[in-house]
Amino acid sequence: MFHPIQTTESGDAFYRHLLEQVKHLLEGERDAIANMANVSSLLFMMMEDVNWVGFYLWKDGQLVLGPFQGKPACVRIAQGKGVCGTAFSQQCTLVVPDVYKFPGHIFCDGDSRSEIVIPLSTHQPIGVLDIDSPIVDRFTEVDRKGLEAIVQWLIAATDF
Repeated sequence: MFHPIQTTESGDAFYRHLLEQVKHLLEGERDAIANMANVSSLLFMMMEDVNWVGFYLWKDGQLVLGPFQGKPACVRIAQGKGVCGTAFSQQCTLVVPDVYKFPGHIFCDGDSRSEIVIPLSTHQPIGVLDIDSPIVDRFTEVDRKGLEAIVQWLIAATDF
């Protein structure tokens, strides 16, 4: 049984610690839904000042809500729409310091003020990891690098 270990570390050390926990959490399991559910739960539990963590998966020409933690969310997002659709279209991580200033932002939760979205891709795009915060300018370059490493491990450890 997996037991998450809280840490007082910050910055790169926090993400090294978190990545090790992700590795242990996913060990021996390759199911995509199970792994995304557990990763979203772990991130929601371990990251400070976040109010939503989840995945959107590419299906039938749109992003469709997958495993998540937080308030109920938008179910479908068109490619190129909002932060998630834009990150998916561009296939690059987007860090949005203030979602109110992002053109076309989709307000699934009015409490969210900043957002980071990391694309998931193997030989073709799979979807995105989306994390919201009620704090303006919550996400940093350290968050981007750390979360991209976690996404890469998730992709390597999972049958999508």
